[in-house]
Amino acid sequence: MKAYHFLKDDMCGGYGGEPPWKIGEERKAEGELMMCRWGYHASPNWYDALTYARGSMACIVEISGEIIKDTDKYVARKRKLIDARDAEKALRTWGCDCAERALKKAKVTDKRSWNAVKVARLYNEGKATQEELFAAWDAARAAARAAARAAAWAAAWARMAAAGDAAWAAGDAAGDAEIKWQKRHLNKLMKELFEVRE
Repeated sequence: MKAYHFLKDDMCGGYGGEPPWKIGEERKAEGELMMCRWGYHASPNWYDALTYARGSMACIVEISGEIIKDTDKYVARKRKLIDARDAEKALRTWGCDCAERALKKAKVTDKRSWNAVKVARLYNEGKATQEELFAAWDAARAAARAAARAAAWAAAWARMAAAGDAAWAAGDAAGDAEIKWQKRHLNKLMKELFEVRE
């Protein structure tokens, strides 16, 4: 079964002290499989795999033998590494795209938040330093704290105004739609990454 997984940047797994993986290699877990404890893990899509990522090496894998399925991951007896790519740049692009959409939807006007996305994109292209990235992030975090305080007060008043339940329901639907967009967009970026031939 085809699945997705992230390895650390040195091609090692997040736990267990195994040697680095090589493309085409298959490994087998002995003993009783246990979700989150023992066996070879993978996920049904990139979005779910990212939840468990310990590094930016994106891997297309094939799992086989005994397989235990959960909603967002699998644990399998065997896992074969089909292909692997360094996804750091693609993941940063995805993060910037998601942040930009969120800022637009929330109608954020604070320039510190927008600047953080701009600097992150420049950093992704090698046109900004890590120090500039951290400074922009710190400024955006301060802006977010101020906005969150204002939003918390607004939400409290909205709930007291009897329209709160409808607002929360609309917010949940909007959140579900946004997650669907994020999944589609991540899949698109990862597909492009794996189509690139080195």
